[in-house]
Amino acid sequence: MTDTSLSRRKSVARVTAAFPYRDNAPLHEVVSQQCLARRLARLLGTEFLANYEPAMRATVDAVYYVPSRTLVTGGRQAGETQLTDIHTDDDLFGGVVPYSFVATKAITHGLLEPTAAAPEGWSRDFHRKVERAVLRGYTVFSMEDARRAGALLLREGPIRIKPVRASGGRGQTLVDDLPDLEAGLEALNRVDLTECGLVLEEHLEDVKTFSVGRVNVANLIATYVGTQSLTPDNAGQLVYGGSELFFARGDFEALLQLNLQEDERRAVQLALIYDRAAMACYPGLYASRRNYDIAQGRDSKGRTRAGVLEQSWRAGGASMAEACALEAFQSARELKSVRAFTCERYGAHQPPPPDTQLIFRGEDTETGFITKYGGISFYGDS
Repeated sequence: MTDTSLSRRKSVARVTAAFPYRDNAPLHEVVSQQCLARRLARLLGTEFLANYEPAMRATVDAVYYVPSRTLVTGGRQAGETQLTDIHTDDDLFGGVVPYSFVATKAITHGLLEPTAAAPEGWSRDFHRKVERAVLRGYTVFSMEDARRAGALLLREGPIRIKPVRASGGRGQTLVDDLPDLEAGLEALNRVDLTECGLVLEEHLEDVKTFSVGRVNVANLIATYVGTQSLTPDNAGQLVYGGSELFFARGDFEALLQLNLQEDERRAVQLALIYDRAAMACYPGLYASRRNYDIAQGRDSKGRTRAGVLEQSWRAGGASMAEACALEAFQSARELKSVRAFTCERYGAHQPPPPDTQLIFRGEDTETGFITKYGGISFYGDS
């Protein structure tokens, strides 16, 4: 349905819309969000409405939103009309949080001390619940606390300075000693540190990053575990390059019944601790898409360490694989598991393989030439 035909009708039962977009979002991100929304519309049996604007809300009975970010309860989204018609996880692909910091990696670690600066709504119980499921680290909201936290962590080995709003591994600084720590902190935006927080966390070598998630769309629930890969972007920096995911029809209990590798099972168990703690400690949080990144590697003393790095309650790099898996489960009710993937590659010299589903391929003003695609790699437990 086009926008013109919509305006000529009094009401449409329900539509699916890619909205809201990130401010100044690059072309590849906008196209990816629209592509995902179109796939979800088919799952839901609704019409996909391109170029949705809040003024169109009066012409439809309901909107299923596919936003680019986690939404905040009662908050205005990038200056748009407040989205008052989102009440449960059936209303969007993504999540809603009671405070903006809950959507970031800031919640993963505890404060330096009980009296340290923290925003309104901060849960001290959350860190107590997840302490055994995360790496060593602190979240700070002042430069003084950042220096103290960094010095404490450096006693055990190298650490990472991680701005809480950065994604895909971008913006992080590896620190080996106190002079490096001071230089890394001085390069930060102090307003962002105070308002959003900063994570300081132990650094691991030989890291393998797992993705564990749960999606709930069109009365279908799918859970998954898999691994992420890195790829060089057009500037040569290693960034997110895709995910290979193993899906189960049903909740996490169904996933744990599949034939998982021991490190996959451990990743699911760590994600479950984090997921349950978040739902318990931050009332008002709900999400139809939950994704957790879990790192496994070696610390400075050679010990194997594993922990949840961060959460994502919004559409992400793995979401096209999630949509493909949900489509497979909807099409074949007897299907209990499936493997799906997404891939991102930079440069025009890397075309998508045949028999994959193209999401975007072209020149982007922010990233340069990028190709994004995905699909199903295997039906069943194999």
